[in-house]
Amino acid sequence: MLFAQQAVNSVTQAQRGIALAEKGRCKEAVAVLKSASARVADKQLKFQTTMLLARCAMSIDQTQTAVEALLLLNREFPNDPEVLYTTTHFYSELASRASQQLAAMAPQSPQAEKLDAEAFESQGDWEKAAAEYKKILEQNPKEPEIHFRLGRILLSKNPPDPDGAKKEFEQELNMNPQNASAEFMLGETARQAGQWDDAAKHFSRAAELDEGFVEAYLALGMSLNASAKFADAVAPLQTYVKMQPGDPAGHYQLATALARTGHKAEADHEMILQREAAAKTPRTQEH
Repeated sequence: MLFAQQAVNSVTQAQRGIALAEKGRCKEAVAVLKSASARVADKQLKFQTTMLLARCAMSIDQTQTAVEALLLLNREFPNDPEVLYTTTHFYSELASRASQQLAAMAPQSPQAEKLDAEAFESQGDWEKAAAEYKKILEQNPKEPEIHFRLGRILLSKNPPDPDGAKKEFEQELNMNPQNASAEFMLGETARQAGQWDDAAKHFSRAAELDEGFVEAYLALGMSLNASAKFADAVAPLQTYVKMQPGDPAGHYQLATALARTGHKAEADHEMILQREAAAKTPRTQEH
């Protein structure tokens, strides 16, 4: 009896919150909706209540409440198109608000200048992005990540400047020896130059620094295969296919290493997995 009464009360509360929100009375609605969304059992009513809670909270700048509502929606309705759309839209809006606040409160800070540089990067304006990053280094020569980003820009330019990029990545590592991304990019510049042993050394180091750096295992295995060190390539490629079983390239590279080390049955199995993965991924990225 008590449970039934509580259920009726939560439904009544949810309906009251919805009515307030639909009338634009979000300041009043938020507290009611927040309580109701946590208690109401009916899935449709929970969806409506929590969605309105997220929207109302966003409209009155209650960021924490909005994010909590989005997390609840994604947990309860993970594949719902409206939830995914709202999550994308609101997180984008939150990022925009934070960016505007940063520009207003600390326009000369390295963080604000990084945002400007990143915006230029996203537009493909490498010269302006590099100028912003260099400005940061003038103010603080030891600012982390900046040499890495400059190196990445040098590789993105047409034509790319791999020698200049290599110097930037090395400078980054001089300041921060734990930067796995800079180590990886040194491996990439070596790989593209056909310097397989050097590439493998950097990729191996990147994987040591960051055990979750998936791409490093594939790149290491590919470099070892390219230098005919097939036995050494097996372990990192096995790690990669466990982490990324849906990537046909990983299975292909592992099959190559296994075949060249006399493990024909295992190689054949990897080729089957490669074909299955390729069938599920029509537009497979080239590695």
